[in-house]
Order: sequence, then C-alpha cells, then structure tokens
Amino acid sequence: MSTTFERATAVRRAGDGVYDVELDAAYSMGGPLHGGYLMATLLRAALADSPHPHPVANGFHFLRTPRPGPARVRVERLKSGRTAATARATLIQDDQVVLDSLVSAGTLDPVAEPDWLGEPPEIAPIEKCEEPWTLTPDGPPGLAGQVEFRHDPETSGWLRGEPLGRPEMRGYVRMREQPQDPDPYVLAVATDAMPPIVFGIGKMGWAPTVELTWHMRAVPAPGWLAIRVVGRMVADGWFDEDVELWDSTGRLVAQARQMARVGR
Repeated sequence: MSTTFERATAVRRAGDGVYDVELDAAYSMGGPLHGGYLMATLLRAALADSPHPHPVANGFHFLRTPRPGPARVRVERLKSGRTAATARATLIQDDQVVLDSLVSAGTLDPVAEPDWLGEPPEIAPIEKCEEPWTLTPDGPPGLAGQVEFRHDPETSGWLRGEPLGRPEMRGYVRMREQPQDPDPYVLAVATDAMPPIVFGIGKMGWAPTVELTWHMRAVPAPGWLAIRVVGRMVADGWFDEDVELWDSTGRLVAQARQMARVGR
C-alpha cells in the first residue's frame, strides 16, 4: 500500500512526456507549497521513464508560486546513456511555468564504500533535540504535519526569540508517516526542510527560494536523516544555504545549495 507522501507526489501519464499531478495543500507552509515537495513531484515525472533510478544532480528554478490543485509536468528527454540520463522537467499551472528543472540520473550502488568521506557534523543526540511543534489530535498544520523535525538546542534559539547570531541550523528530519524510508524523493524534501537559516540572525518571515541545486551522493539507510545547514553571506535581500544530509549509518547521502530572498 502506498504512503501518504507517495500519493501526494504521484504523477499520472497524460501523453508522451506529459504527466498530470494534483498538488497537495498538506505540504504548504502557511500558504505557499513547500519547495522540496514540489521538487519531489517533478522528480517522479523526470524519473518515470529513466533508465536510472537515482537523481544524482538536479537544478531547480522557482519562477512562480503554484497553488494546491491540478497541474501538469512536461518532461523532455535530453540524454540517455549507460551511466547517466538527463531530462528537463517543467511544472505548469494555468498555462504558466512555475518550476523548471534539469535532472541528471544515475544508478548508485547501495553498498558501495566511499574512497574518502569527511566527518559528519556534530549534532546533539536526538533525544536532546527539540520538537518545534505542539502536537494536537489534529496534528500540526501544513508541512509540519507531514515532516517531523528535531532541532539541536544550540542552533534553535530562534524558537524562543533568542537567535544564535549566525545563519546555521542543525538537527534531524524524517517523514512523520512510518514506515517511509528516506528514498530519493524524501531526500528532495529534506534538502529544503529546515526553516530559513536567516532565522538564526533574527530575520523572520517567508523566504522564497529562487534556485536550488542538490546532489544525491548515496542510497540512504532507513531512519532519521541528520541535517546541517549553514549560510555564508546575507546581503542586499539575498542569502545562501549549504545543506548536508547524513543517514542513520553516518554516510553523506545528499548535498544542496540554494539562493533565496530574505523573508518579508
């Protein structure tokens, strides 16, 4: 039986290279749909006929804000080779392009050992990390009802009105519905899961992503994903985010970088 997340990101073939989708309001953030959820939906279409299952290099440009409801994904196959296949996937709603992407897929060996791997970030044990949402019988609203977070107390002062003073967040993330292993589509959500890191310097509000590039580095093991997000500069209304995702075995499974606007 499929999970809630699989149904929310499902694509239905409507023709050659054309897929219908139903964008789910459950993955909203106080109005706008979550960027990681939109990326996961496009990836379902881009990989539907790919000879390779893993989105190893992916670039997304967020052009407009889609609304929940029907939309369409158009996929153009650009290359299909033995080691990589590339496609362009475009999300269209009301005859307007709202999200454009290039997806390069490969086939990763789930048991391959890295030739070299840096140290994972130091994050407080999960039992000492904070759940930012108060759970009720109806559950938390929007994205927080679908994705479970644990924030490292050292970088979560913004939750208490005491920002850290630098753009950095650490913690853990997983889908609330279990079992939902961290497959490539969950990784897409997780690369954009943390609140904007400018919260760490007291700049609150919705911070729209303009461009996000992420790489799948390994097939993740089941369990929580450890996440570290840092920024290098906040200037003139723009900021960057660098993301690392590590699986429950301590392996680096995804990296991302995005440019976004400071919240308004």
